[in-house]
Amino acid sequence: MGKNKKKVRICFAASSGGHYEQLKMLKPLMDKFDSFVLTEKTKYSADLKDKKTYHLPQVNRKELFFIFKMIWIYIKSFFIFIIKRPDVVICTGVLAMVPMCLIAKFFRKKLVYIESFAKVNSPTLSGKFLYKKADRFYVQWDSMKEFYPDAICLGGIY
Repeated sequence: MGKNKKKVRICFAASSGGHYEQLKMLKPLMDKFDSFVLTEKTKYSADLKDKKTYHLPQVNRKELFFIFKMIWIYIKSFFIFIIKRPDVVICTGVLAMVPMCLIAKFFRKKLVYIESFAKVNSPTLSGKFLYKKADRFYVQWDSMKEFYPDAICLGGIY
């Protein structure tokens, strides 16, 4: 291969908790590419030690200042996107990660969404919103094909 071969840069995006734990299962994939992590800032630090990690505030759609927090998250996500220039965003959800997914699609980058392992009989709101926008949409349970008929089911990433 020639020296001019472009390295693929990947943003691995997940909110805190179980979504982040699922994302960590993709560490072997992270190590194969120029990658970074986008997650929520929480009281506990669970960052992957050898991966640059960017933090967004936690958000809940039922909180009083939801709209203002989401505007801030969009702005912060936009600047992270401009600085890091990912070619692909791989996301395990949820809400705080949606802006990065939409920004990536706006700039015609690839979006891979992995629906939560915990969702066996119903979709997440983020999954429903990003289903048609994602270039690849994965579910971890066959039963989820009822909600996402074009999704790819490869089983659990655990």
